[in-house]
Amino acid sequence: MQQPTSTIAPVQLASGMRARDAWPLDPEIIHLNHGSFGAVPTEVVEHQNELRAQADRSPVGWFPRIAEHVADARTAVAPFVGARAEDTAFVPNASAAATVVYNSLRLATGDEILVTDHGYGAITMGAARLARRFGAHVRAVHIPLFAGAEEVVELFRQSITARTRLIVVDQITSPTARVLPTAEISALARERGIRVLVDGAHAPGLVADAATVGGGDWWFGNLHKWPCAPRGSAVLVTTDPDRQELWPLIDSWGAAEPFPGRFDTQGTIDATTYISTPAAIEFIEREYTWERTRNTMREFADVGARMIADAVQPYVTEDALVRLPAAADAMRLIRLPDGLGKTREEADELRMTLFDRVGVETAFTSFEGRGYYRLSVHLYTEVSDFEAYVERCIPEILRAAEAAAS
Repeated sequence: MQQPTSTIAPVQLASGMRARDAWPLDPEIIHLNHGSFGAVPTEVVEHQNELRAQADRSPVGWFPRIAEHVADARTAVAPFVGARAEDTAFVPNASAAATVVYNSLRLATGDEILVTDHGYGAITMGAARLARRFGAHVRAVHIPLFAGAEEVVELFRQSITARTRLIVVDQITSPTARVLPTAEISALARERGIRVLVDGAHAPGLVADAATVGGGDWWFGNLHKWPCAPRGSAVLVTTDPDRQELWPLIDSWGAAEPFPGRFDTQGTIDATTYISTPAAIEFIEREYTWERTRNTMREFADVGARMIADAVQPYVTEDALVRLPAAADAMRLIRLPDGLGKTREEADELRMTLFDRVGVETAFTSFEGRGYYRLSVHLYTEVSDFEAYVERCIPEILRAAEAAAS
């Protein structure tokens, strides 16, 4: 990680607008948790609202043509993740994509699903439910926080057994904000005849051609995070021959269509989330370009992490700034004071406490019984946000740590 400076200027878009002003975010709240729920630019919000208005003005003119509109959106969005439209289906979110895949699989008693201890909880719970249906079991591969790519692949090599049928692995981990070598893991699994589901929830926008880079038999990614699409927009990508066994979570009039067309019609769901997604991707490209956006988010993440880590350093026993071997471009980890955020539940409680008390949107995570602040930024982030975090949050965090220790 390069040594950052705190002189980085607010982002100016090609239109001349300050990036902060292009999002309808409450100016009284400090927004430093883009990675959880994203943030939709005003231009895209207005575009989606107009689509919704069209549906309300003429339901019969709108809903019978939903499949056509969604297919057009797939054609526009698929290249953004390095995929073809015919290999790409829209789904409401990453967890829905995983459920679609889990529903297509058949296991035998004693079969094994490998996950990791960095996995997203909802995805891992879905794998456990799949295993219970067939008398199989789930086993977590322990990956040390600072393990390099070669070590991670070797850990999977050592963990695979004759009963392993499925590997579920994150391209970018949610609790620890690091990149895993999913393509290499997929290649290893393929040699052993094992299927791989790549959780790329955080990858679109942070990784160019994320689906191609991610590997796996199936890959999925959220578009409401870094691409800034409306919430409820994600994609599932696969080129596998058995993709015709994949079905949407709702049986509708598109059921007779082959994959992915059967996913384009889902009754009266609000498909404007899908249809508006190309506008979000185009907005970032037009106003700043995606390559430049990734570089700028990385720079802001480095600056913010250093500022916050320096402020919390007197109160932690290790280096407050977590220097991961493969940090995600827009996210960083900072250690919390000892004893704080030891579990996911404690971390989530701290998040809402800070929001309610000081008006700062944050994300706290727990890994191996240790609590972390997961910083995540976007183009609208400014250095003043980090300064506000230090001023508003650090005193509250210290009070919470003192209370936890008493």
